[in-house]
Amino acid sequence: MEVKEPCNGVYIMGIAARLTGMHPQTLRKYEKAGLLLPARQHGLRLYSDDDIARLRMIKHLVEEGGLNLAGLRLALDIRERLVELRKLLASMISTEDSPQQQVFSFLDETIQILETCTPAKAFRNKLVEGRRSNEHKQVH
Repeated sequence: MEVKEPCNGVYIMGIAARLTGMHPQTLRKYEKAGLLLPARQHGLRLYSDDDIARLRMIKHLVEEGGLNLAGLRLALDIRERLVELRKLLASMISTEDSPQQQVFSFLDETIQILETCTPAKAFRNKLVEGRRSNEHKQVH
């Protein structure tokens, strides 16, 4: 998890709870589990926009994917590593139409699978259908 600057949070816990549709105790539980680290100022937890986005993703993974804390930790860690790998590859590759671009597509698909809790097979089928639809539109 990234180390945050001390005062980058803007939402106190009650507001963060409302924005995410979670109970404040749930926010404390996720913090205690190490899934996020809100900034603190004068003893108050301050949640940033990134924290809110992460909490919304966590909520989605729990509600739609049925993940428990261990599953959340694993899914979030894998997602962070894939995002970092994509950034690293992007800095090494300059051409858009290359075999490396297939690696980017695979990474993007994998990240989306984690974010949407869609099984890989169903996700790939959806992508193939979308590509076929686009090809059909281009022909006609």
